[in-house]
Amino acid sequence: MKKAPVVIKGNKSGIRIVLDHKLSFEDLLTEVKNKFSASSDFLGNAQVAVSFEGRELSEEEEAVLLQCISEHSNLDVVCIIDNDKKREEYFSKTLNEHLTQLNSNTGQFFKGNLRSGQVMEFETSIVILGDINVGAQVVSTGNVVVLGNLYGTVYAGASGKENAFVVALKMNPIQIRIGDVIARASDEKTDPPKEPQIAYLENGAIYVDTLSRKTLTDIKI
Repeated sequence: MKKAPVVIKGNKSGIRIVLDHKLSFEDLLTEVKNKFSASSDFLGNAQVAVSFEGRELSEEEEAVLLQCISEHSNLDVVCIIDNDKKREEYFSKTLNEHLTQLNSNTGQFFKGNLRSGQVMEFETSIVILGDINVGAQVVSTGNVVVLGNLYGTVYAGASGKENAFVVALKMNPIQIRIGDVIARASDEKTDPPKEPQIAYLENGAIYVDTLSRKTLTDIKI
């Protein structure tokens, strides 16, 4: 029996996409498009983690495949599971070190969703395991990490800490303030990026970038 060039396998963490290593990338892209278009109704509308297996992919090729999946299915890919063991161990170690330092020395965790009208203030950095909805506000003297959707208002570095930052799995806030600088959402309606984002202050302006291994490694809590 001939093996399919693209195989989608589901697991408790998300979906595994097994790719034929013999096809050219252009042909593989066509196969991914056809596979996800045909499977769109079955896969449904969900937030998933994705892993690519069967062949080595560059970051550019991963980005192209993710864009293809987004355009031809209703899936919201929130992260890619790295199958490079050494790279995964390094990334996990770095993340754990930062979260451990945040929790034990300079911050705390909060679990739950913040609804409209709720205001929470912290004298430390804060990791929120949930969503900040429109009309909700979080104020922190340090950093704010949102392991969920950020739709409301966040004020980081309320003590004047200019190197404070805001991280969210889905970044689409009404307003972000870092130190004395405020950035507001555009009046134009745009879809939020699907990758985790980090907002930081540089040269008197707030910038928002995709959170990568490099930016995570460069974070100074």
